[in-house]
Amino acid sequence: MKVLGIDPGTAACGYGIVHENGGRVTSLASGCWTTSARERPELRLRVIFEGVRAVIAEHAPDAVALEESYVGADARIALFVGQARGAAMVAAATAGVECTEYAPSRVKQSICGHGRADKGQMQRMVKRLLALDEIPATSHEADALAVAICHALMPPLARMAS
Repeated sequence: MKVLGIDPGTAACGYGIVHENGGRVTSLASGCWTTSARERPELRLRVIFEGVRAVIAEHAPDAVALEESYVGADARIALFVGQARGAAMVAAATAGVECTEYAPSRVKQSICGHGRADKGQMQRMVKRLLALDEIPATSHEADALAVAICHALMPPLARMAS
């Protein structure tokens, strides 16, 4: 199974593609789309939409997994993250690829063994699980790879319940 993981955001939207075979996961690609706060919102969302569409066209994933929005103290940030999620989901839908969303705590639980892991722990575990030479370049890439790993290694029945 090949999974495209996405850590949505309008300033920085991370992506990572993993391949699972026999319970082992390998990284195929990762990166991050960035946009300027000075750009019009619709143009920022187009960058994400087109980026997701291009990655799907290049790698033909079997599934797309996104991290759910965390609603913290700033509702405006949650709104922007939700818009980025929507752009990614529409890109996947137009390509005919099914999307699944995971809460950040569930991703952390599956990667680190507990749902309150910090960014550093997540980055180190992603590096270890994928046998990477280096920690991913950005936390957004690491988070995207983590959500892809979470989906790829999720038991089928649990995946259906998500």
